[in-house]
Amino acid sequence: MGKDYYKILGVDKNADEEELKKAYRKHQGSADKEAAEKKFKEISEAYEVLSDKNKRQIYDAYGEEGLKGAPPPDAGGAFPGGFQGFPGGTTFTFRTGPGGFTPTDPNSIFNNFFSQFGGVDDDDPFGKFPSFSRGRSAGDFGDLFGRSRGEGRGLSEVKHHLSFTLEELYKGTTKKLKVSRKLYDSASGQHVPTDKIIEVNVRPGLKAGTKFRYSKAGDELPSGETQDIVVVVDEKPHPIFTRDSDDLRTVIKISLLEALVGFKKQIQTLDGRPLNISSSSVIRPGQEQRVPNEGMPTKDPNKKGDLIVKYEVMFPSRLTEDKKKELRKILANV
Repeated sequence: MGKDYYKILGVDKNADEEELKKAYRKHQGSADKEAAEKKFKEISEAYEVLSDKNKRQIYDAYGEEGLKGAPPPDAGGAFPGGFQGFPGGTTFTFRTGPGGFTPTDPNSIFNNFFSQFGGVDDDDPFGKFPSFSRGRSAGDFGDLFGRSRGEGRGLSEVKHHLSFTLEELYKGTTKKLKVSRKLYDSASGQHVPTDKIIEVNVRPGLKAGTKFRYSKAGDELPSGETQDIVVVVDEKPHPIFTRDSDDLRTVIKISLLEALVGFKKQIQTLDGRPLNISSSSVIRPGQEQRVPNEGMPTKDPNKKGDLIVKYEVMFPSRLTEDKKKELRKILANV
């Protein structure tokens, strides 16, 4: 007994094209990724058959067995021109001679259907289809479910993340990024992988999250559209400094004695300069000191952010009785 495509889509046998589209749209993904993927493939298969007049005619006459290319016992022989069924259960190709319908696969089903609604992106009209992951095409159902929106690959662009050290973002740098792209071969209907070198120029002080767009440098899609490549700047963690917009933050540990009587210390800046940090005042635990113009470069070449130093006072783990007596005398009137 073959599949009942009308039942899968929830339509009757007289459903027109608009009713088929509405039925196809309303199916929601399951929380179970495997079940959702299986269900989506199933409704995609049903939609392709019923939305194509020729395939629907064959299906209505001979059922699923007819589509698989193996005529049922009462079919009276093979179909004119012959056709292939579902290799692997997901792709089927019909050959009916001149004027017949063209080969299709699940990628085509998905792209052709959603192209009527402007493609799939973070604002998809159905509110349930996430963007596609990096390195996958629009028809890779395996990556369609269980991923959050706004990550990786959409129909019009593909994102790549490129990490920089804080020193590189401070000084500015140029990096070359090797990305894989797919060129569409219309003759075979397949994507041919190739590599492309992209040059990313980072000015001093550039912030993490900045995006560089390279128009039409990504994959070529069957629709004729070429994706943009978007490179997102990421910042690697630094062992000494953290960035706070245009400011830099660091923590300096000082002893209790240094906190009380003052200290002089030296740290190395992101451009390699020694910077002296000192205080002659009493420092309280958690107190901060701001050093002007020692932060990150800004768009104004004559101005930088500040360096904010937070002090961590290290208290002794134990004191002898003699030292406690001395401290009581010293601090009695403080």
